[in-house]
Amino acid sequence: MRQCCKALLLAVAAVVALTGCGGEEKAPNEVVLVTHDSFAMSKPVRTAFERETGLKLRILQSGDAGEALNKALLTAGNPQGDVFFGVDNNLLTRALEHDLFEPYTSPELAHVPRDFVLDSEHRVTPIDHGEVCLNYDKVWFREHHIRPPESFEDLAELRYQNLLVVENPATSTPGLAFLLATVAHFGFDGWQDYWRELKANGVLVVDGWEEAYTVRFSGSSGKGQRPIVVSYASSPPAEVVFAGKPLKEAPTAVVPSTCFRQVELAGVLRGARNEDGARKLIDFMLTPTFQRDVPLSMFVFPVREGVRLPNVFAKYAVAPQSPLDLPTNVIGANRDAWIHEWTGIALR
Repeated sequence: MRQCCKALLLAVAAVVALTGCGGEEKAPNEVVLVTHDSFAMSKPVRTAFERETGLKLRILQSGDAGEALNKALLTAGNPQGDVFFGVDNNLLTRALEHDLFEPYTSPELAHVPRDFVLDSEHRVTPIDHGEVCLNYDKVWFREHHIRPPESFEDLAELRYQNLLVVENPATSTPGLAFLLATVAHFGFDGWQDYWRELKANGVLVVDGWEEAYTVRFSGSSGKGQRPIVVSYASSPPAEVVFAGKPLKEAPTAVVPSTCFRQVELAGVLRGARNEDGARKLIDFMLTPTFQRDVPLSMFVFPVREGVRLPNVFAKYAVAPQSPLDLPTNVIGANRDAWIHEWTGIALR
């Protein structure tokens, strides 16, 4: 009997020893960022993160912002990565309603204006902001001796007939932002009539920004037929940076009165394998190192106070003092209905 007990105790001890020595799961040595195709980080900044944290950064990109968010929602609670970056204020309620994120309050938020903090529970953290605005081709208007548009109302005038290309708000984040801009400007009961006027004046609707800007817009490399497009306040400096030859001025300009604010946010994914690494990544994305990299990597503005902009960005990008916006809860409550109503006006 004693012999059996002794054998049993030895077996249990062996199991415990094995568990203690080799059975524990090792801490993850990488953090995975799930994001959209427009995300970019310079190599020195990526190296800085990996050196400071001892973690390998892996980036999973999956389509535009809306597509990336939809894919993340399908795996909510069992995510492909640790952090999601790229949900904006216009789609935020969709992510929060599906319980996509774990709350986390980064100490770096002390350096971010409260206007950018859109969730009181800190399930998401603001990382950058940019404004969606009408852009126009300065050369085209100069050569045709037509005054460039200065307002939403101008676009309904006969002189701007068949000159505007916009993105579909059902399939494009800038298209959605522009629809919301018209709601903010004309009101809940006035934007519909405005879109009827745009349709009567020959507005062209395409699926996404890439086709609108690089194919249909006359001011881009595609040299399309339309000199007015829905794009970003940072598109003019992008034209200068990516020009084949040095330019003394940006070939495109922004209509500031039409700009609608977009805030991009990141969050720790619920069910993340490396929650600690996820928090470290979000902290890093708010540091001066990452925030200084944002303008020329992704052509958006940093949210951290006191970050100096690159000269080309400061010179040519438009930073409206009072951009149009709507509360996120108002957007969430009405977004799908507005898109449905817009579809009936603009596409039928």
